[in-house]
Amino acid sequence: MCTHELPYKEHDFYQKLRIKVHDWQREKSADYKWMEYVVLAPDLFHLIVKLSLDKDVTPTQKAQLLFVIAYFISPIDLIPDPIPGVGLLDDIALAAFVLNSLLNSIDPQVIQRNWAGEEDILILVKRIINKADEMIGSGLYRKLVRLFRNKFSD
Repeated sequence: MCTHELPYKEHDFYQKLRIKVHDWQREKSADYKWMEYVVLAPDLFHLIVKLSLDKDVTPTQKAQLLFVIAYFISPIDLIPDPIPGVGLLDDIALAAFVLNSLLNSIDPQVIQRNWAGEEDILILVKRIINKADEMIGSGLYRKLVRLFRNKFSD
């Protein structure tokens, strides 16, 4: 039996996220301002998981990635996940922020070899970071950054 033929309840988080985003995209008109970012959520989640398992990622970096995974999975976010599409924007912004911070200490090739998406992940991360304030609001973005920094400050 193929994965897409499994009952929804038997899918893992990544598969459920892909289904949720795909269904939402199909229902929502293509003119939704942040659609290009919302559809990236499953690929960003996949990348974070793959990096957390990569032998070239340090334990400290893996802890940071696990924090992002937990944030993605948790129903308690700054923007509640049940709000279709919009509820993923804070997850996407946090993922991009953490990936951007890791770029200073990880060889970019490590990130690129774990990326399954179509766009250049390094350019994509920068684009999300540049739009994060507008996407979720500067107040919420600052809260996300503070939350992460407080958790992982030296």
